Amino acid sequence: MYLIPSWFNPISIITFFSQTLWRKSLNPTLKNSTDMAVCSPQQPGNNEDDTAILFSTSDSHEESTTSPSSFYHSPHSHHTKTTYKLTVTNLSYTSHPNISFPFSFIPFLRKPNPICILKSVSFTAKSSEILAVVGPSGTGKSTLLGVISGRVLKDNKHFDPKTISINDHFISDPSQLRKICGFVAQDDNLLPLLTVKETFMFSAKFRLRRMSSKEKEARVERLMEELGLLNVADTFVGDEENRGISGGERKRVSIGVEMIQDPPILLLDEPTSGLDSTSALQVIELLSMVARTKRRTVILSIHQPSYRILQYVSNFLILSRGSVAHNGNLESLEDTIAKLGMQIPIQLNALEFAMEIIQTLEDHSYSKTYHSDVELLGEPFSHSMWPDQERLGYVQELNRTQNISVCCFANLFEIMFLCSRFWKIIYRTKQLFLARTLQALVGGFGLGSVYTKVRKDEGGIAERLGLFAFSLSFLLSSTVEALPIYLQERRVLMKEASRGAYKISSYMIANTIVFLPFLFAVAILFAVPVYWIVGLNPSFYAFSFFTFVVWLIVLMASSLVLFLSAVSPDFISGNSLICTVLGAFFLFSGYFIPKESIPKYWLFMYYVSLYRYPLDTLLTNEYWSVRNECFSWHQAKCLLTGNDVLKSRGLDKDPRWINVGIMFGFFVFYRVLCWFILSRRASKTTF
Repeated sequence: MYLIPSWFNPISIITFFSQTLWRKSLNPTLKNSTDMAVCSPQQPGNNEDDTAILFSTSDSHEESTTSPSSFYHSPHSHHTKTTYKLTVTNLSYTSHPNISFPFSFIPFLRKPNPICILKSVSFTAKSSEILAVVGPSGTGKSTLLGVISGRVLKDNKHFDPKTISINDHFISDPSQLRKICGFVAQDDNLLPLLTVKETFMFSAKFRLRRMSSKEKEARVERLMEELGLLNVADTFVGDEENRGISGGERKRVSIGVEMIQDPPILLLDEPTSGLDSTSALQVIELLSMVARTKRRTVILSIHQPSYRILQYVSNFLILSRGSVAHNGNLESLEDTIAKLGMQIPIQLNALEFAMEIIQTLEDHSYSKTYHSDVELLGEPFSHSMWPDQERLGYVQELNRTQNISVCCFANLFEIMFLCSRFWKIIYRTKQLFLARTLQALVGGFGLGSVYTKVRKDEGGIAERLGLFAFSLSFLLSSTVEALPIYLQERRVLMKEASRGAYKISSYMIANTIVFLPFLFAVAILFAVPVYWIVGLNPSFYAFSFFTFVVWLIVLMASSLVLFLSAVSPDFISGNSLICTVLGAFFLFSGYFIPKESIPKYWLFMYYVSLYRYPLDTLLTNEYWSVRNECFSWHQAKCLLTGNDVLKSRGLDKDPRWINVGIMFGFFVFYRVLCWFILSRRASKTTF
């Protein structure tokens, strides 16, 4: 029989019952215990066993509550016994907005005023507890988590080493925070075409390289069991366009990606945003279990948690305009409200009411100062905070993750894993895989049907030139459909690269390795029908070279699109930029305007045009072996030979292999530019 308090509304009742059914589905042992449930406020201590059972598959209630999960059993699992206390003292942060690029060169334009986001924020977060950062939008919650995680201040220039300490040892460098703290951003930056298990496996391969494959698989299986994701292990993560797991399950996957390496401090930016009440409660219960059973320090930001979520949060840090309005547990907040002479309405909890009187709380804030604690703090953070060498396992493992490499630019294992992931994504992206295949076949057969058996006369020369020019335009513009995929991967790339999962150079090399054979197949599908149907130079060498040049053309186009995707903020601007650049290259290729007629200030475009070199190469390949053959007769007199056709384009010598080298140079050049831009972006990424 269920006893329903008078302050529960019908929605809360439905949520309670659905939550009960969810627990039963995860663990049959809850069947009897939940039949006697009382739908009323409970103390946090009364729910510890309940939460432990929730994410356990053991048959015994006692087993699940007295024995922590074996998920973190590994060669370095001893560090799970270490507790971590994070202390923040008088932390302030001021943002200095930059003038946007188009206006940065105007000398008299006044720079924007600095914006003070955080003002002397102080608090302490302990192991086995959840600290919730609460406040209205724009109060600095996300910025605070970003600073603590070492992602907002990434260098020592603006970092104050006296503001953040761990286990009473100051942090002297933001990179130390990035190694110790796991950070779950508000947005779920996941690859939609990977399954849940594949997402975890790739994360394990990148971050747990010292483990064997079997150990990684075992860890992933235990993690999915902990997160309640075993039933969707082989389901795609999905997104708005690709159907996959639910929003709550996707959030648990994001949390699991950070938990894979067992960070001692876990920071989460609004993990319940966008979730229904049941999913939000499941996420908070999961975090409560992690904090308690793994002795982890959990800090999360949240807007207005529901009544049932409050019981899992140990302390609340209420921010108002960047300042601390309250720091303490729920009981102390209720006492503060009472001292202010106010009464909490029966339909609201203390935290909801605090949001309504937050200005009053800020004005009467008597937050505890930490000056006495600061005097007790030791030297800047170093390995001495762990008394014995064994406890260094966690930091050493993370350092090895970033330092093990076979060369200074890329790691062989990173490249192998990224190649595997790239291929899965390409194969599963049906619109890309099928579109490129059909595009090559339709283009090849379509052009062949238009230029069927071109004649060997003066008219045929013009037709061949038109065929080559149109083929170039078709091939260079055919790679635009890869732009959305690059843009989608970019956020995941920035997140993973900024956290040391792999290097940008490894990503670029893996991208190149995977796309080389894929684009070669596209080149063959286009070249074979168009070459033989049109009736171009019948020699096998000329055909092979034609196919090779088509391959280089699509490789150049792929590199150009990859580079432009790195500088474009979204698909619309990226597509416009690609069309503009390709149009300019085509205009100055020498096909429309001869080199001699191009204005001097635009002459550089002739030399950097991606159209010029392949067009000259295709013409040379067609006519070089028949340069003495006559294509136009008048009264038994030859008026036009193949050599004359080449000279009209300024091709007195055979430039084919020189142009091949230039095209290959363009292919490499745009990828190097892309690598440089993505590296800069990754170094400034804060999510």
